[in-house]
Amino acid sequence: MSVVVIVGTQWGDEGKGKITDYYAERSDHIVRFQGGNNAGHTIELEEEKFKLHLLPSGILRNDKKAVIGNGTVVDPKVLLEEINNLEKRGVDTSNLVLSDRAALIMPYHRAMDELEENLKGNLKAGTTKKGIGPCYSDKVARFGIRVIDLYNPGSLRDKLETIVPIKNKIFEAFGEDKSWDVERLHQKYTDYGKKLKDYVDDVSVLLDNAIDNDEDILFEGAQGTHLDIDHGVYPYTTSSHTTAAGASLGSGIGPINIDSVIGIMKAYTSRVGTGPFPAELEDEIADYIREKGGEYGTTTGRPRRVGWLDLVMVRYSSRVNSLTELAVTNVDVLSGLDEIKVCTGYRHEGKKIKEFPADIERIYDYEPVYETFQGWEEQDWDTIAEKGYSALPENVKEYLEYIEESIEVPITHISIGPKRHQTIAR
Repeated sequence: MSVVVIVGTQWGDEGKGKITDYYAERSDHIVRFQGGNNAGHTIELEEEKFKLHLLPSGILRNDKKAVIGNGTVVDPKVLLEEINNLEKRGVDTSNLVLSDRAALIMPYHRAMDELEENLKGNLKAGTTKKGIGPCYSDKVARFGIRVIDLYNPGSLRDKLETIVPIKNKIFEAFGEDKSWDVERLHQKYTDYGKKLKDYVDDVSVLLDNAIDNDEDILFEGAQGTHLDIDHGVYPYTTSSHTTAAGASLGSGIGPINIDSVIGIMKAYTSRVGTGPFPAELEDEIADYIREKGGEYGTTTGRPRRVGWLDLVMVRYSSRVNSLTELAVTNVDVLSGLDEIKVCTGYRHEGKKIKEFPADIERIYDYEPVYETFQGWEEQDWDTIAEKGYSALPENVKEYLEYIEESIEVPITHISIGPKRHQTIAR
């Protein structure tokens, strides 16, 4: 039995979907433990590409349980659309399990997300306006609606009769011509409940039984460590715990059950949204990486900001997640560059900074300190994947081994393309 957590070490978009799918082959349960449909995983099988937003990557393996934990926030309309889209493509979704404790995104959450983002000025986080933040806000304020409420019509109505008038008054106060009707919301969400009923279960009990039965569990997070609500570049973060500790909180198992934490690290850095980005590139190299790496958001299609690998960020992630191993993705994307740089620290007022600060405003004044490596040419990555690590170009190995020594965490997997087989197990 093993319980493994996969986390992003940067700002998300590290290729967690592919690595999760890769590890899912040896797992019995694949659990999504936080976030909502503001995130996305892209998985390429040999013949098809799947873009998932709420559904765990394990949904593509129907002999596994694909679990949405209580730490997620769920838009039932979006979830049902994803389920229906996969069913139309021949994917059996009967292996899906939805936590009865997961919070539900309501229409007023999406409207509030847009309203707040328009009012935040310089504090804008660049949200996807899917209602994620306001839903988490209501959850923490003990003002939310959960999956289990869909199966108690009286309780659901009582909550809506309290919440909806307050929401309507808030929008009225801001001069917004928006309001919601209790009866219509009650009917719509009761209908959602009927359609989702066969998927709903107590995830904590499910996973506890799995542990007792020596079954393997894989946790997949959305976004990355530096978007964590506590440990990220606050306030330019998401609204949930994207770090390894979130796996326990977002599923209902104790942290002592976790055996290992795999950090997913892109061979460079990318991010969507506003906020500081010390190693960001804004030149023709950035354009080259963006286009070659397909650096556009899975959920929004927005072009991602890109830059060199920042080891300060990854060392921080290693510490707060207790990483036991690293998987490096998109090594192939850097092919064709004469030089490749790695940010090893920051310089400010003559001092070298090696730790990521809590005062995010200071980062804007930091100058990145780089180590330069010789690049590598385009390769026959399929052949290299067949032969293994020893077949990688020497410049690639030098680059990876430098990262490994700097982070002091072993690199166990290297992704050299989007397909399942384009992964080197070291």
